[in-house]
Amino acid sequence: MLKKYFSLTVLALFILLSFSCEEVPPVLNPGGNGPGVDVPVENQMRQVLIEEFTGVRCVNCPAGSEAIEVLLNTYGQQLVAVSIHAGFFAQPYPESDAELENAVGSSLLSLLGEPLGYPTAVVNRKRFDGEENRQIGQSSWPGYIAQELAGDPEVKIDIIPTYNEATRELAVDVDLYVEEDVVADDIRLTIFITESNIKDPQLTPAGTDYEYTHKHALRGAITAFDGNILSEAFTAGAVVSRSYTTTLPTLWNANECHIVAFVHQGGSTLDVIQAHQVDVVE
Repeated sequence: MLKKYFSLTVLALFILLSFSCEEVPPVLNPGGNGPGVDVPVENQMRQVLIEEFTGVRCVNCPAGSEAIEVLLNTYGQQLVAVSIHAGFFAQPYPESDAELENAVGSSLLSLLGEPLGYPTAVVNRKRFDGEENRQIGQSSWPGYIAQELAGDPEVKIDIIPTYNEATRELAVDVDLYVEEDVVADDIRLTIFITESNIKDPQLTPAGTDYEYTHKHALRGAITAFDGNILSEAFTAGAVVSRSYTTTLPTLWNANECHIVAFVHQGGSTLDVIQAHQVDVVE
């Protein structure tokens, strides 16, 4: 009897251990879509904006940029990245020809606050509990992004670009589908143009890399830098539409450019409600 009981116990332990030791792989890139790859608006999930402040003379900034690439590979379409070259470290080298520093970036630095150190970024433009300002260090990015991704989107964003290669004119139609009532006195829409795979100098721990690849660089804004005010009521079921046109400078590679649109609060709050990104050339 004791022998039979012992055999059954060993068998039960073997089955239990077989199940408990099975590894569950992490779910990466939810939705199966990478940055710049559009999905039907009805399937759009919560999407978070990260605005990285950087500069070509910032020796620590390449590490921050690499960290953002890891996060983009993890979250795919649910994370929208913008790299803003502004401030002291953004002063171009004599050999620079990409003009990464611009007036829009400088205005955003004033709007979102000077960083205490680099690498630094703003996540959904929020000032999180326990933080001194909106700018947060690299180690805090994953936790705050995950926190902001929780829940369903209150607004879904559809971006329809039309690019004329001959004239370099870009038309952008944006439709905002309100899923839930948004209670805010000041709701705005901001549209940026970013560009990736720009070869230009960058200071690195190994010295100046004159063929460094810059990604998600803010090139300019189609709207006001701090957003255009939306006067419509953001009640569930409403659709808010806007159309814009601009001409891309010849220096920009349209095939590497992206349209970043996000709905956010104005005034002193600034919180981003939803962000979205598509390629200029589909």
